[in-house]
Amino acid sequence: MSIAVKICGITRVEDALAAANAGANAIGLICFRDSSRYVTLDRAQEIISALPPFVSVVGVFVNPVITEVEKILNTLALDILQFHGEETPQFCEQFSYSYIKAIRVSAEVDLVQYAERYLNAKGLLLDSFVEGLHGGSGVRFDWNLIPKEPPKPVILSGGLNPSNVKQAVAQVRPWAVDVSSGVEVQKGIKDAAKITQFIREARYEND
Repeated sequence: MSIAVKICGITRVEDALAAANAGANAIGLICFRDSSRYVTLDRAQEIISALPPFVSVVGVFVNPVITEVEKILNTLALDILQFHGEETPQFCEQFSYSYIKAIRVSAEVDLVQYAERYLNAKGLLLDSFVEGLHGGSGVRFDWNLIPKEPPKPVILSGGLNPSNVKQAVAQVRPWAVDVSSGVEVQKGIKDAAKITQFIREARYEND
C-alpha cells in the first residue's frame, strides 16, 4: 500500500493546492496561536474551500482549552484532530472526532505504554523532542527508538525532508509521514517543487 503523506503547517491556498496536486493525502492547519505557522479562521476557511475532494484536513492543537476547540470545530470543516501538547486521553476524546496524538520522542519515553494510554487514538505522530517547541523544529530523532512492531499506526515526523524521507520509510515502515519545515523556503511558506520531490521519495517503492 502506498504510504500516506501529510503536508503540515499550510498557511496559503497555493501551498494547499500544491500539496493536493502532488498527491498528498492530508494537509495540516495549525490552530496554535503561538506558532509561526498559525492560520486564522478566515484564512483556514479559504484554504479548505479551495481543496479538491479526498484531501483530508487535520486541525493541529497544542494544549487548547475546550471552548477554543469547539469554536474551531463549529467554524471549520476538519476531518481529524491532532493534539500536539500534553492533552490527556479524556480531553482528546470529548469532541466526537477521530484524533491523532503527537509525542515528542526521547529515550525516556515508553512508546508502547504511551499508545496504551491513548487507546482510542487513530495513530501516534512521532516527532522530535526539542525543548520549548511543539513541532516544526526541522530536527530528526533517533528512529531506532521506535518499536519494530508499534501498537498503533505511526505517523513519522521530525526533521524529514526530500533527502532523507526515503531512508526513513525504508527503516521505520510507518503508516504515514508528516513534513512541514522540510518543504519550506521560510516558515509557513512551502516550496511546490520540494513538496513534489518529498512525496515522490516517500513513495519510492511505487516508482
